[in-house]
Amino acid sequence: MLASVLSSAISGVDAYPVEVEVDLGSGLPGLKTVGLAEGAVREAHERVKSAIVNSGYEFPNRRVTVNLAPADRRKEGSTFDLPMAVGILAANGAIRQERLSSSMFLGELALDGRIKGINGALPSALLARQRRLASLILPTENAAEAAVVNDGATVLAAQTLHDVIDFLEGVRELEPVATNTPELFEMAGQYEVDFSEVRGQEQAKRALEVAAAGGHNVLMIGPPGSGKTMLARRLPTILPAMTFEEAIETTKVHSVSGLLDGRALVATRPFRSPHHTISDAGLIGGGPLPRPGEVSLAHHGVLFLDELPEFRKNVLEVLRQPLEDARITIARVMGTLTFPASVMLVAAMNPCPCGFFTDPRHECTCSPMAIQRYRSRISGPLLDRIDIHIEVPAVQYRDLADKSPAESSAAARERVNRARQVQLQRFRGTRLYSNARMGARELREWCRLDAAGERLIELAINRLGLSARAYTRILKVARTIVDLEHGDPAAPIQAHHVSEAIQYRSLDRPTA
Repeated sequence: MLASVLSSAISGVDAYPVEVEVDLGSGLPGLKTVGLAEGAVREAHERVKSAIVNSGYEFPNRRVTVNLAPADRRKEGSTFDLPMAVGILAANGAIRQERLSSSMFLGELALDGRIKGINGALPSALLARQRRLASLILPTENAAEAAVVNDGATVLAAQTLHDVIDFLEGVRELEPVATNTPELFEMAGQYEVDFSEVRGQEQAKRALEVAAAGGHNVLMIGPPGSGKTMLARRLPTILPAMTFEEAIETTKVHSVSGLLDGRALVATRPFRSPHHTISDAGLIGGGPLPRPGEVSLAHHGVLFLDELPEFRKNVLEVLRQPLEDARITIARVMGTLTFPASVMLVAAMNPCPCGFFTDPRHECTCSPMAIQRYRSRISGPLLDRIDIHIEVPAVQYRDLADKSPAESSAAARERVNRARQVQLQRFRGTRLYSNARMGARELREWCRLDAAGERLIELAINRLGLSARAYTRILKVARTIVDLEHGDPAAPIQAHHVSEAIQYRSLDRPTA
């Protein structure tokens, strides 16, 4: 007897169809899986057999061969437990096969027949919708996540293998799971922090607003306790609200990584803050069967690297491609995977090894050479990709004690949204969406300076010794400052815009 059940596997952050073929043949009783099955799939033998028996069904006393097609792609995880059990029972004649061809099955089986949650339910739901299947049968734990894309296959939640068999036999119906996606999207888009909670640091908050408006990467330099991390955590709250498409893309990454934590949808801008001991594979993704790293988990959000000089040099260098291309390509013998990585990089560091080089209340014990060595841990190519360097001084007592209400994130986000609309109008018909992505051609077209601005930037280059990369960064940031001030995509860049942009290049100045 032969049976075929449709399931899916994950490649990168997308799902592809897997046909679980089951054949009952002559020979010594046993279960063998073929089709490049990895460890967790091979271990499914005992789980599937126990689940079938403990659910009250007979396991065939014959040679059982399970093929996972396509056979030339590696499969991993426990997703195939349920389709393997269904296929074995169908091949043994215990259930009818009429509904098998129009359904997709996903789920891990417990030994008693319960169906446990899996990773990657959302990409599989998108695949079921694409293939126009009638139903997607998966664990109750993943039902809300899969139902977010509820305009395709009907999402059916099952708690036990017995429930699935009764459904296939027509004894009972599984209750379809529906989600009010617009309402869920609105509820999930609320942040728990707000910019109004930050006391003082008005210049730093202004710089972060400029960064959010233009999509610029930021480096904050200041002594310990000055509020760098607090500012960074609140940056997502002033970024433009996520679109539904962005939310789906971000949720797919978190779903594949098993980090949804009961949520059906990620509708707020992610904020990821890996420790400086992280490996390069942990940061950008990797492994024998590559999984998304912290950069991809921050897709459409903020990647915050605290104590930037403490990260290993090889770890920082792998950031070049994602910051430039907004994606990560990982090559392995079995193929090449691409993970999404459209992030804003926000980094923080002390001004010197002891941390008090710019703090008037504490004496710095570092020599100019030590400060230079400390800052040189950050390579020039990485600094090339950071448009804004800002000083974050220690907070004064009068700011901490101030009880007057500070500006909320909503007010700043409204200005950021207006500036982003100006940029979308400017770059209409191109793949650009923010000033930070401008190349040489766009700089020549959109970043013309008036006479006073030309004189000011020439003076800055000559007096401060600014490099060519600093010059282009100043032009991009000045363009964003104009967008925050004007609604005209072609408004000229004036001297005061250039002056503010020059202030955001503190690392281009001498340390002593």
